[in-house]
Amino acid sequence: MKFGIIVFPGSNCDRDVAWVTQNLLGQPTRMVWHQEEDISGLDVIVIPGGFSYGDYLRCGAIARFSPVMAATVAHAQKGKLVLGICNGFQILTEIGLLPGALVRNQQLNFICDRVPVKVENSDTAWTSTYTKGEVIRLPIAHGEGRYYADAETLKELENNRQILFRYCTENGEISQVANPNGSLNNIAGICNRQGNVLGMMPHPERASDPMLGDTDGIKLFKGLLMAVV
Repeated sequence: MKFGIIVFPGSNCDRDVAWVTQNLLGQPTRMVWHQEEDISGLDVIVIPGGFSYGDYLRCGAIARFSPVMAATVAHAQKGKLVLGICNGFQILTEIGLLPGALVRNQQLNFICDRVPVKVENSDTAWTSTYTKGEVIRLPIAHGEGRYYADAETLKELENNRQILFRYCTENGEISQVANPNGSLNNIAGICNRQGNVLGMMPHPERASDPMLGDTDGIKLFKGLLMAVV
């Protein structure tokens, strides 16, 4: 499984992802500079967290115009895998690969924490090593992570089982008390209709190395190794 990790000016989680894919999982991994246009030899594209272009204008608004983004859209349209984490999720909504938007947290503060997240659908390449209803613990670090979409879009996401992860209590209860940023429907991560594009605000790469104390995140990456691309 060949991974490509896009690097923008301002990315700061690219090496974290590479540590997981290359060092922990032993998979070929290439850092893809944002001005590149040829990603044809890659199976999985990861758009990592960080502050692409300093988050000027709004998160992901400038990154969407980078040359590599057109190649990423074409990659996804071929059914290949695309993962956007945190800032990467914001970019995926900006380029139209995922619906909705990520806006300022409800309390207008930056949140850095580890939170429980519920797996809502285990029938995708991303979640195949989890079980439906499983509660995992993942780090979050964002100021603009509140998922927003209109009522019709939310209905489609629910009906099509595109919501893969929700913020929850330690016991798996979906409630506003467990919602760290005010995301509608407690959404922490969604996929596209085809299931090959995933955007999520929590950081699975930061919960993959046993040295860090949590390993719930590495199961997401391990699931990809069994995916048919």
